[in-house]
Amino acid sequence: MMRLLNDHRILFGAALGLFLFLTFYIAIIPAMENQAINQPLPRQAKVLTKEERAGKMVYIENGCVACHTQQVRNVEMDNVFGKRPSIPADYAINRRTDFWRNTANLMGTQRAGPDLTSVGERQPSAEWHLIHLFNPRAAIEASIMPSYEFLFIERDYLQPGDVEVKVPERFLKNKRKKIVATPKALQLVAYLKSLKQTDYTDKSIVPEFLYKQPKKEEGGGGSGGGNLPDGGELFTANCASCHQANGEGVPGAFPPLKGSPVVTGGDLELYVTIIMKGYDPRPEFATMPPVGTNANFTPEDVTAVINHERTSWGNNAKKVTLEEVKVIMDKIK
Repeated sequence: MMRLLNDHRILFGAALGLFLFLTFYIAIIPAMENQAINQPLPRQAKVLTKEERAGKMVYIENGCVACHTQQVRNVEMDNVFGKRPSIPADYAINRRTDFWRNTANLMGTQRAGPDLTSVGERQPSAEWHLIHLFNPRAAIEASIMPSYEFLFIERDYLQPGDVEVKVPERFLKNKRKKIVATPKALQLVAYLKSLKQTDYTDKSIVPEFLYKQPKKEEGGGGSGGGNLPDGGELFTANCASCHQANGEGVPGAFPPLKGSPVVTGGDLELYVTIIMKGYDPRPEFATMPPVGTNANFTPEDVTAVINHERTSWGNNAKKVTLEEVKVIMDKIK
């Protein structure tokens, strides 16, 4: 014992040996086991593209993780953020940011803003994200998110390659200027759109802790409608972020559905085509993405959404039938 205390080589060697043993036993072995056990889920999204990786760095440098999480918990209030709770395999494709920083997961701990695990599915519109970044109140009236105007520039005239952001006039300081997204803004939006939770709630073997499939509700389809899902829920999940819960849209950005001749009119083929293939008819509004295709809408889903929109916010149009929608969807494929 005295020799151990008196000989610094033995003392330092014992300390080094203990340190290496603990490092190997506590850190390295569990990490290797974790890497072997937690493999990417089937059909999991591919690794980020170059632009999406650059957008992730913009996300990090602006501290977005301070207010937004990327983890869906196994509690009812998190149902709106994903199809199921997050599991370790969801993060298996992530890599270190660089040699020194292991901030790849960006799971976060605070929710001053909504969870972003599947924001690329909930909000696939690049135009919406750009407007929201420029001034969050232009997209969500009650938002407390700060504005990121420094990610945009003002121009008198558009230049080749510019991506104009159609911000409503009341949010512009100079109404004669054009708002153009910088490369960093476009990269950040590319990263946000890449955030999609792998669907593991279909006919695959579903672990018990995952959310149960919602039951189809009867009604809402008119004659021959059959069993249809809840059109209000589908609208809230896929349409309300642009057209708003009150159906009034955002002036200068997203058109209203309340009193819309497309919604209440008789051209059902146009209506279904807009939902499934998107729409870009008027320069004063942002381009609508193919929401129905992105969300894998079935004819039942499309029928439920249409009937919800045709009978909400004072709209009093006749409901459509599932058969009518099926014919049109087969035609426009």
